[in-house]
Amino acid sequence: MDLFDYMREKEQEKESPLASRMRPTVLDEVVGQQHIIGRDKLLYRAIRADKLSSVIFYGPPGTGKTTLAKVIANTTSAEFRQINATVAGKKDMEEVVRQAKELQGMYGKKTILFIDEIHRFNKGQQDYLLPFVEDGTVILIGATTENPYFEVNGALLSRSSIFELKPLEKEDIRTLLLRAVNDTEKGMGSFRAEIDEDALEFLADLSGGDARSALNAIELGVLTTERSEDGIIHITLEVASECIQKRAVNYDKRGDNHYDIISAFIKSMRGSDPDAAVYYLAKMLYAGEDVKFIARRIMICASEDVGNADPMALTVAVSAAQAVERIGMPESQIILAQAVSYVACAPKSNSAVNAITAANQSVRQYQTTVPSHLRDSHYKGAQKLGRGIGYKYAHDYPGHYVDQQYLPDEIKNARFYEPGGLGYEKTIKEYLEKIRGMDSEE
Repeated sequence: MDLFDYMREKEQEKESPLASRMRPTVLDEVVGQQHIIGRDKLLYRAIRADKLSSVIFYGPPGTGKTTLAKVIANTTSAEFRQINATVAGKKDMEEVVRQAKELQGMYGKKTILFIDEIHRFNKGQQDYLLPFVEDGTVILIGATTENPYFEVNGALLSRSSIFELKPLEKEDIRTLLLRAVNDTEKGMGSFRAEIDEDALEFLADLSGGDARSALNAIELGVLTTERSEDGIIHITLEVASECIQKRAVNYDKRGDNHYDIISAFIKSMRGSDPDAAVYYLAKMLYAGEDVKFIARRIMICASEDVGNADPMALTVAVSAAQAVERIGMPESQIILAQAVSYVACAPKSNSAVNAITAANQSVRQYQTTVPSHLRDSHYKGAQKLGRGIGYKYAHDYPGHYVDQQYLPDEIKNARFYEPGGLGYEKTIKEYLEKIRGMDSEE
């Protein structure tokens, strides 16, 4: 690099966004993610020793995936190459592999290939990399916001260590914001800005663990706020609220976070926590989830987790599903909230689930025959075959019940449905115990 190129690069750095300028260049400057880069952790030791093997960084936006890759670039003695899977193709990878082979053959130098958004590569593109990762031609660093176990080929995963990055803690965001405001070399320190405590707390909270979002907000605040009479740019709570007007909800309807939220939603209803259930409902609606999908999950929960403990739960859920299709948003959120809170507060039973699970197992395990007295007798010649003979019509007996075998002989003593002791199932249980008691008396 000549002097002209150096000066041009420095000028570009000055013009780049604050979030880019503030990226750490050494490992000890990295804020957060101590569960993987703490001083006693494997990744920290591997980076410091320049002994990194192929890795995949997985986590939400703004948690430091690219930052860690840049730190590795500044730390390693290996050649560092970077491509973005959203724009790169097979030819780009072929060129990297060609150069890597040359460096390895001529100088014994390793090549680290950082692929941002690696989940964007299709199966063929990922397969192309496999032999070169396997033989050490390139050391792969992949970054993805999607669960790699869903989006990255199993063969590549088996040759890589997976490190999950988590949303930064509130204190981590506070540290980064203060560093950005006061750092005169890479941050906004030369602007002579100060941030109020309540504004700092507000931005740290609303950034949702996304460092980039927080830094973009503080940069916007400093650049657009006029100086006060004391010559200082004051970032107040009002200024902060204007710079980050809406919390970015981490919810990708095609990614694993979608399944995490819906899982928490269902488990909250099952666990009888209406507050949590309505919160996750609100989060899904805020992110634009299909109301019909949500309604389907409520109906399933009403049957799977409430069942006959409160038969009205399924009725409420089905009615809500029909209503939201006719009404649409935003009013549908009220209907869904009613159904969710009802199901969450209803007495719980999974007896219906257990019954069909046990019955399915029995169907697979036993070869059975319908008892002759239960078979269809509404055709000519049925009696000659013994069909329907001996059947007892329940309504002809006191209490509309008569002791009679209904299960096949092979499993005649099996019990599949065992009602619980909550809600209406308590009544069902008492009734079954009563009629079964009548059987034993006879």
